Amino acid sequence: MKNRGKEWDLLNKLNEEEDLTPDEITTLLESKDKEVEERLFYLANEKRKKYVGDEVHIRGLIEFSNFCRRNCFYCGLRRDNRKLKRYRMTGEEIYNLAEKIALQGVKTIVLQSGEDLAYDAKSLASLLYRIKKLGVAITLSIGEREFWEYALWREAGADRYLLKQETFDRELFARLHPDDDFDQRLECQRVLRELGYEVGSGNMVGLPHQTPQSLALDIKKFEEWNFDMIGIGPFIPNPDTPWGGEVSDPEEKYLLTLKVLALTRILTKTSNLPATTALGALIPGGRERALSCGANVFMPNLTPSPYQKEYIIYPGKKDTGKSWESYLLEVKKMIEREGRRVSTDYGNRVSSPVSGEADRK
Repeated sequence: MKNRGKEWDLLNKLNEEEDLTPDEITTLLESKDKEVEERLFYLANEKRKKYVGDEVHIRGLIEFSNFCRRNCFYCGLRRDNRKLKRYRMTGEEIYNLAEKIALQGVKTIVLQSGEDLAYDAKSLASLLYRIKKLGVAITLSIGEREFWEYALWREAGADRYLLKQETFDRELFARLHPDDDFDQRLECQRVLRELGYEVGSGNMVGLPHQTPQSLALDIKKFEEWNFDMIGIGPFIPNPDTPWGGEVSDPEEKYLLTLKVLALTRILTKTSNLPATTALGALIPGGRERALSCGANVFMPNLTPSPYQKEYIIYPGKKDTGKSWESYLLEVKKMIEREGRRVSTDYGNRVSSPVSGEADRK
């Protein structure tokens, strides 16, 4: 009962102060008490209502290339994965798809790829300029590039940039990324913010060698950096990577991911938090549950089917076999079934509490 009392005291503190120390966060992450868990999820949902309202922002995801210069140990796109069939969408393919998505009323286009230097900065800038004329916000998620390239793309119309740290534990980062630098990645995020981007980060939950203390550090860093977007998803082993043989309990990892999501919502208040694809790949209905644990963004994968099946960071991503127009309609209906509203604005980060209305672009 002593531990139970401590956990409930922490939940009360979390509700009142909307902040915890790393040790206190660790205590809640390690808790096995189902009532404590449900209370945490309830609080996250209430704070989500208070700070960002009931709207869910749909971002149309286009995975336009699966080439990558990096060799990260967890990722199926890694340079040394010879089993993956590589592809690159042309600029016209990307633009035509973005145009169709915009006509469906989706207000944000997310352009994501591996770190593929075949797309030069000026060509990408021209593409962004064209897509911007469709009346959408643009999010880029294409890794570390030169600072002048970030500036060029911002000038061309890019609004947001997602560059996930994956972990703020330096030792664990080094294990994940054998050919990347922890501080350089953070420096990219600093520069992106200085250029006026909304900046996104995020982590993976359930990584090998990861501790509850590491996850608590991630959550505090999300709070400290005040990221505009934070993607939180479970680690799913890919058999074609060095970490492909890792075994863990999917249900346990799923619940831990939801705890990290819930705590992040409460501590960051107004950050945009997606119900990540990986949650749905790990547990059926996982993305829907995330919407009741603090999430307020949904990113349906609208990559054309021939390409989508080759963008394999982790296994288990479902290709619906339907047209993306039908899939998008299903997503909107699912959001409404969850008692939420599909946003009709650009989904910029809410700048102040309470209103429930995102800032208009």
